[in-house]
Amino acid sequence: MRTQVAIIGAGPSGLLLGQLLHKAGIDAIILERQTPEYVLGRIRAGVLEQVAIDLLDEAGVGQRMHAEGLVHTGFDMLFNGQRHRIDLENLTGGKKVMVYGQTEVTRDLMDARQAAGLPTVYEAANVQVHDFDSKSPSVTYEKDGQTHSIACDFIAGCDGFHGVCRASVPRSAIQEFEKVYPFGWLGLLSDTPPVHHELIYVNSERGFALCSQRSHTRSRYYLQVPLTDKVEQWSDDAFWAELRLRLDREAAEQLVTGPSLEKSIAPLRSFVTEPLRFGRLFLAGDAGHIVPPTGAKGLNLAATDVKYLSNALVEFYQEQSEAGIDSYSERCLKRIWRAERFSWWFTSIMHNFDGEGAINAKLQQAELDYLMHSEAGLKTIAENYVGLPLDFGQH
Repeated sequence: MRTQVAIIGAGPSGLLLGQLLHKAGIDAIILERQTPEYVLGRIRAGVLEQVAIDLLDEAGVGQRMHAEGLVHTGFDMLFNGQRHRIDLENLTGGKKVMVYGQTEVTRDLMDARQAAGLPTVYEAANVQVHDFDSKSPSVTYEKDGQTHSIACDFIAGCDGFHGVCRASVPRSAIQEFEKVYPFGWLGLLSDTPPVHHELIYVNSERGFALCSQRSHTRSRYYLQVPLTDKVEQWSDDAFWAELRLRLDREAAEQLVTGPSLEKSIAPLRSFVTEPLRFGRLFLAGDAGHIVPPTGAKGLNLAATDVKYLSNALVEFYQEQSEAGIDSYSERCLKRIWRAERFSWWFTSIMHNFDGEGAINAKLQQAELDYLMHSEAGLKTIAENYVGLPLDFGQH
């Protein structure tokens, strides 16, 4: 087989890249080691920045998002038992975010790809990337007991943190930066109405909590838990009881509980790879960087990687220019590090760090109190939360 771009990974990054390339008349094959059902079963982020919304519209898959997504103009921060609203719209000159689950984004992209008859190989085993430091890269994989080879011009590594693409880069050519946090997020999904019409971020003596949502009838809640905790230790009743203890009285009384549809514990880490391009191989999304979910940046950063990469590839094929390809890594990393900084900072002021003593909690409270009483502080939170505009200046 031959294609112009071989995309490894059929999560939202790979599917969005495939859709944008298809719109530009560029051929691509997507390889995914899991089944479609497994990919759709992964419960992930739910807050989209305007950049991601615009990209999904550009890809032609935004109809259901606009019909079912929930536009949010702000969110609440709860500390010292009191809630404070961050008015995103007024603090940023009209910017908003949209709550629309990553599962739904993935489903929309899958449906569009299938409707267009574009090739996706699921359950592709033993995927390997070859000769990406040359002008003739290739990808091999196994399926139904046979080995297949795909010759291509470029390889897009959209295969996540544990994928083969970053692992295939020589260690001497890559630098990795990582911070692992000493706690995880226990998440619960339930078909219950959200406790509040906007998100609530909670700093409490018992630990961080987040009240989020997927629709008017489906809620997503999170609790900070020790890394040693196991999901099996947490019954639904225990989860709801602990969440109530971390909320203010009004929210605790309004909380509607029900059986969980899904429960899982996610570790938190900050991780960045430099660079993101290795010859004809590019890393995008979680293959190149991970952010703590506190800042709602993961899916949005992946989308902007894909936008820069698709633009660069379109420029290569339509204008015979390598300028976009050459600047891909630098342009992405500038945006990535700003998002990493915000996610790290927001995580550091909203969570309990047991090993850092009572002074840490006092300093957090002082910083939060300052932020809520400073227009500059509020603007800092709001501007970072809604995201940066894309930079398409000179290469």
